[in-house]
Amino acid sequence: MQVMPFLACYNMIKGRMKQTPANKTNSTGTKSSRTVAVRTLMAVTLKSRPFDIALDEMTREAKLDPRDRAFSFNLVMLSLRQLGALRYVIDALLDRGLPRNATWTEAALVTGLAQILFMRTADHAAVNETVDMIKGLGGKEKGFAGLVNAILRKAIRKRDEILKDLAGAPERNLPRWLRESWTSTYNKATMQAIAATLATNPPLDISLKPGEDADKWAKALDGTLLPTGSIRRTATDVMALEGYGEGAWWVQDMAAAIPATLLGDISGKQVLDLCAAPGGKTMQLAAAGAKVIAVDRSKNRMGRLKANLKRTGLTAEVVIDNAVAYTPPAPVDHILVDAPCSATGTLRRNPDVLWTKTIDDVAKLSNLQAAILAHSFELLPIGGTLVYCVCSLEKSEGPDQITRFLSITENAKRVPVSGDDVGGMSELTTLAGDLLCLPSHYSDKGGMDGFYAARITKIKI
Repeated sequence: MQVMPFLACYNMIKGRMKQTPANKTNSTGTKSSRTVAVRTLMAVTLKSRPFDIALDEMTREAKLDPRDRAFSFNLVMLSLRQLGALRYVIDALLDRGLPRNATWTEAALVTGLAQILFMRTADHAAVNETVDMIKGLGGKEKGFAGLVNAILRKAIRKRDEILKDLAGAPERNLPRWLRESWTSTYNKATMQAIAATLATNPPLDISLKPGEDADKWAKALDGTLLPTGSIRRTATDVMALEGYGEGAWWVQDMAAAIPATLLGDISGKQVLDLCAAPGGKTMQLAAAGAKVIAVDRSKNRMGRLKANLKRTGLTAEVVIDNAVAYTPPAPVDHILVDAPCSATGTLRRNPDVLWTKTIDDVAKLSNLQAAILAHSFELLPIGGTLVYCVCSLEKSEGPDQITRFLSITENAKRVPVSGDDVGGMSELTTLAGDLLCLPSHYSDKGGMDGFYAARITKIKI
């Protein structure tokens, strides 16, 4: 397990996001973008609304232009990644806590502090516009404008001290149940290393179609070729990059790109891709020459899968159905199950999940995963390979599922994953022979999403 040194963690948190044009103006648009950020943050944290849906609704209502929408997006994403730390800072800077009904004030303080501590927003803009926002509220909360002003200015004066304090305890950004779960499953140092990585901006990873010149594309995209075959570069407007429109590649985190490769040579084989949307793994399978049946119950997400197939010129049979009940019309050779999960491995990209998922959700999902795994194995022929994977770091959704399944399924056998299967990165394999990617793996080069996968075959008994 890789553990991030204290100094590296401190420097990473202290590094500010690059200033955008929206940060440089006091225009009405920028004020609106800050209000949209606050409203979106409240929708996620108080009402458990999905981040993307809430942001789209708020930006449409405010009629934000693309630049101001981007500012709102970045501010909310940063605030959600650092929410635990920012709430800790608010408490530390207050003599007494905020009143329980001061929901706007707390959300405004969170976004104001996020700008002051982690963005290159001008300090006066972060303070003045946050204070003006509070002054414009109705009811008692507008009376907190002076308090908000004092807290933000105090944070400016104590910025270096605050950042050093936060760097020493990155786990403050995790809900208690996650801290306890990851400490128990891994250890405290690994839990902290994961937490530190989750507070950073994720890179942009790209999967190429087989046959494309990886070195050529790495140069063309100003990226780095990773050991697993993905190309990594700084996140940017994807559609503006060379090769996107032509479908030469698609966006897929390096960890998410590994499970499909564990099926081996699938050229000409019939492969069932269960829980397939939005289609990253479907495209991998099709590009490798497989005859793919992609199944997912979400009509909307399957629309994205179809669009991705069309852009890349790849083909697959697309079926909208429930993975726990679907039976293909003819036998398949191999099966990939990307099971529904808590997505705790992708919190860096989806930080709203930190504050919308609970340990109860994990238990419910574990039951569904067990049902999908059992059903999919029934569809597997003798000698066929099934890869089960989840973008979760929870033991109950990964290793425990496979341990239980193997213990009750006599004709199921684990096929160990080796370092050779993952580009020589043997640290991504477990003693039991499964794939386990942690966000803190490869942290000095940008980290990765959390992913678990196991490879199983059906034997004759």
